[in-house]
Amino acid sequence: MNNTKYNGTAIALHWLVAVFIVVAFAVGQYMADLELSPWKLKIFAWHKWAGVTIFLLVLYRIYWRLTHPVPALPASMSENMKKGSGVTHLFLYLLMVTIPITGWLHSSAAGVSVVYLNFIPLPNLIDKNKELSDLFKEVHESLNWALLGLVIMHVAATLKHQFMDKDNLLDRMRFSGKCK
Repeated sequence: MNNTKYNGTAIALHWLVAVFIVVAFAVGQYMADLELSPWKLKIFAWHKWAGVTIFLLVLYRIYWRLTHPVPALPASMSENMKKGSGVTHLFLYLLMVTIPITGWLHSSAAGVSVVYLNFIPLPNLIDKNKELSDLFKEVHESLNWALLGLVIMHVAATLKHQFMDKDNLLDRMRFSGKCK
């Protein structure tokens, strides 16, 4: 294996999760101010489906990362940069797991079950409770804004490495045409 590049599965999971997060965030922003209607309920269902999909993909991504070697960071990176990268990735993973759970808790506390793809009913995690529903809604929204900030930082750091440091860091996550 090339020790400077992720394998095809890791790359596919990275970009697939990234696309789902962007879509789920955009849909979440769009639906927030809609008046209650059949359209809003449909949009909420799509948002929940995206959240469940993200959750499942991230769990698989964590499994994949724990069972496959991570390519070495460029030797030109300082130890502090390497530690910062590790901490940032840890918080990205924590948020990618926690955000769907807080959304699920919000739905459960609101008394609105999550039915994945209109086919698979997920159990309510807690009983209906207006105060908890409001709390989990706020937590869910706040964590999404934190994720947005970390993603912006992640992208900015990658672009800095690619175009200013010229250490080809972005190449680690580019498809090469074959998946392992």
